Amino acid sequence: MRSAGQQYGIRLLLCVFPRYTSSFGTFEHAYPLTAGVQAFMPPQGLLLIAAYLPADWKVRFIDENIRAATDEDFEWAEAVLVSGMHIQRQQMNDICRRAHAFDLPVVLGGPSVSACPDYYPSFDYLHVGELGDATDELIRRLARDPSRPDHQLVLKTADRLAMDKFPIPAYELADIKHYFLGSIQYSSGCPYQCEFCDIPGLYGRNPRLKTPEQITRELDKLLECGISGSVYFVDDNFIGNRKAALDLLPHLIAWQKKTGYVLRFSCEATLNIAKRPEILSQMREAFFATIFCGIETPDPVALKAMHKDHNMMVPIMEAIRTLNEYGMEVVSGIILGLDTDKPETGQHLLDFIDQSQIPLLTINLLQALPKTPLWDRLARENRLIEDEGRDSNVDFRLPYDHVVETWRDCMGRAYQPEKVLERYEYQIRKTYPKRVQPRTPQQRSWRNIKLGLTMLRNIFWRVGVRGDYKRIFWKFALRRLARGEIEYLISSILVAHHLIVFARSASRGKTNASYYSLKLREASVPAE
Repeated sequence: MRSAGQQYGIRLLLCVFPRYTSSFGTFEHAYPLTAGVQAFMPPQGLLLIAAYLPADWKVRFIDENIRAATDEDFEWAEAVLVSGMHIQRQQMNDICRRAHAFDLPVVLGGPSVSACPDYYPSFDYLHVGELGDATDELIRRLARDPSRPDHQLVLKTADRLAMDKFPIPAYELADIKHYFLGSIQYSSGCPYQCEFCDIPGLYGRNPRLKTPEQITRELDKLLECGISGSVYFVDDNFIGNRKAALDLLPHLIAWQKKTGYVLRFSCEATLNIAKRPEILSQMREAFFATIFCGIETPDPVALKAMHKDHNMMVPIMEAIRTLNEYGMEVVSGIILGLDTDKPETGQHLLDFIDQSQIPLLTINLLQALPKTPLWDRLARENRLIEDEGRDSNVDFRLPYDHVVETWRDCMGRAYQPEKVLERYEYQIRKTYPKRVQPRTPQQRSWRNIKLGLTMLRNIFWRVGVRGDYKRIFWKFALRRLARGEIEYLISSILVAHHLIVFARSASRGKTNASYYSLKLREASVPAE
């Protein structure tokens, strides 16, 4: 039964974000150690759309990583909005199926449908592209008639809304305190053209920007909604426009000083940021604590082949050490299964991990994404494989079983508890002391103290008492306690524990070897 609000032209929209499957990058094994975290990051896309809708429309937001949409939610709604990435394809189709059971029109937007509209034949509306004229047309259609159209309608953005006109995402609709990280976006697009990456094709090579004032207002909103800990800049490349980064950083520094440094920042950037001390020094002062760099491989031949020559502007080890000197822990992505890989590539990767002392490297098999130069090349070479039983859609140069076994071996050896905690020990000695060390009243609030004590209790019980690497844990933990490094103990173990547990599953073949693989995808089972 439809809501009576329909007769008054007030629309009732249900925004549903699909579940993720277990992965390296969602940190689900860390959640039981926290004070109530249930999901990774609030999704920017759906919360932005929710804020852009007419002010008198009623919006309900559900992240199915926290709770599944219920029959009551669908009965309340007049239309359903969904967004997600390729890795959530089956989950998105499942949400569509459930909404159609209530005869609701379902709108799909986001990066996956923008790249591959043909993946989603069941949806009523496809919103292809970013926020803009297609969004306005969608709103007009739903305002006129919220019933399902006779056939699928594809609305393509031709005129994108300038990012400095974006509203603040509707963070108030999300239960922010249940997220591992906060999220914020300053720019969209990347000037580089790495062969495997779909970002330039989707969002362009000339980064589009919000204003610094927008960012500080969004940070204020996140604080108001209860975020704590860290906020992740989801920009495709934080230094894609170096001038823009330099414009923003003084505003972030001023905001941190005003609010008492209650948040840490993290971001993604190309490794050549190590050549920009004028940026790094301000990032340090703004309390950027972590930076994700897509190293992909330490092999320069492979980097050249994938058109990632910019990673060689500074020797990789030198670049990592430079970032560490500014107090920033490096997180990295690594790819196995490249055409340049050799039988000994796995051992070389393990040697690199030991030398770099990077605690967290997301190791994945190469996966060809649609609308990328890699996809086009492999299609020409007849090396794309459509087999959902495989961990990758690429016909590797090396035997498939060898590549998968190499991945499992690397995961099992790189994330042994003693290895992970050794790398965190290095960061605690060499990197973390280089950060700004604010000791503000806001940081010492009772709320933060209570949060820290709760996490310590959970860590001691779940890892130190019930865990199966207790001896290694207590050796690490007692050293931290003796030195008063409570914050370092909490932050390190939260991530390390997830890595250890996930890597064990990976090494036993119980997880996908690619973040993008359809194999073992749990969403083929309808959400509960």
